[in-house]
Amino acid sequence: MNSTALKIVDNVGMAFVGKRGTIEKIVVAILSSGHVLIEDVPGVGKTTLVQAIAKSLGCSFKRIQFTPDLLPSDITGISVYNSKTGNFEFKEGPIVANVILADEINRSSPKTQSSLLEAMQEGQITVDGMTYKLPQPFVVLATQNPIEYEGTFPLPEAQLDRFAMRIKIGYPDFEEEKSILKFQEKPSEKIDTVITAQEVIKLREAIKDIHVEDSLEDYIISVVQATRKHPDIYLGCSPRGSLALFNASRGLAFIRNRDYVLPDDVKELAQAVLNHRIILKPEARMKGKTVSDVVSSILDSIRVPVVRSNG
Repeated sequence: MNSTALKIVDNVGMAFVGKRGTIEKIVVAILSSGHVLIEDVPGVGKTTLVQAIAKSLGCSFKRIQFTPDLLPSDITGISVYNSKTGNFEFKEGPIVANVILADEINRSSPKTQSSLLEAMQEGQITVDGMTYKLPQPFVVLATQNPIEYEGTFPLPEAQLDRFAMRIKIGYPDFEEEKSILKFQEKPSEKIDTVITAQEVIKLREAIKDIHVEDSLEDYIISVVQATRKHPDIYLGCSPRGSLALFNASRGLAFIRNRDYVLPDDVKELAQAVLNHRIILKPEARMKGKTVSDVVSSILDSIRVPVVRSNG
């Protein structure tokens, strides 16, 4: 694994017990300029994981606790009239930071959730007709409880599509839970900053040089387009899904110390990148099918290209 990425993963692992694969995927998303949605039941460590990642990156960090009464202006900021100068002055909201923890994002209304759309896509916010650039790197790490829980609002499709990955942590195994019982002090106190904001930007630029063969680009497009034609799928992935899978695959190759992407990189990330962009038909759900099942069937049905190891 790339030494810098390894430092981040190892550092986060000191505060978040187990689930190394989950940590790797989040690091891949961040280094490939993507946002991450972490979905799971309460108590599995979603917030702890995000806080550990933010501290490891050494970037400015803000936490936004999403509640039913949260307003868009509580996130982006407002213009306040200064009686001394006679001008309106912009008072920035918590969105102005490098790393944003959008905690329990689906506890707020879709209107409030949508206040993140411009920020996540364009790295800027618009308040009262004025546009303000956000600091770089900018990444949203959102957590949400499963949508069947009381008091939650499903994220709009446009919002979901802006997340590079949706990741489920899952419950710890026996040994992992035993370690959690033994080490109950504040996890964030165990870790240090291992990379600066400027270094993150440099790594993002380096990832753009990772080689992707034409046949592998065709493979990525074929997988995504198959989601639009599958008989069990009501809504398939947009071209943003192709782009996210392409960028994430380069990020995974990078942290694995390769300068080229393999088909296995694409297959390893396909579920996390595509599953939140797909809506199944009601009849498919009634038959007990899941999005994960359908994505797996698509991957099995498409011929995998042979890629030369020398790129």
